[in-house]
Amino acid sequence: MPQKSSSREKRLTPQQERDVDIEIGFIEGVVRRDPHYVDALQVLGRFADGLKVDEQLAVLMPTDALVHYNLACSCALTDQPERAVACLHRALDFGYRDFNWLRRDPDLRGIRRHPLYRTVRDRIRAMQVKVT
Repeated sequence: MPQKSSSREKRLTPQQERDVDIEIGFIEGVVRRDPHYVDALQVLGRFADGLKVDEQLAVLMPTDALVHYNLACSCALTDQPERAVACLHRALDFGYRDFNWLRRDPDLRGIRRHPLYRTVRDRIRAMQVKVT
């Protein structure tokens, strides 16, 4: 599954906005008919209310590292730093290892100065094995 897109995205033309609205409406209809359709939820999460969708995905896929990472991003973007850090720890518990992206992901910018984020950095340092 691809990473969440950056908060700095290109502007859409009016026609592209209409096309995206149509796609969102279609996918929302699919999810209403089958709320456990993970693929549709993942696509919807890229367009619509990311936090709500990420929370639903975390229930459906409770041991998926990337789902918890994306939930952490949504929490960080909605000014929930403590919850974001807890979700990052769960992502690490379930095997998330893209440490370079985690360090530079713009979605997490808002929590990097939070005191609890230090626990994530410390844990990553402890996990990394230096090869000589």
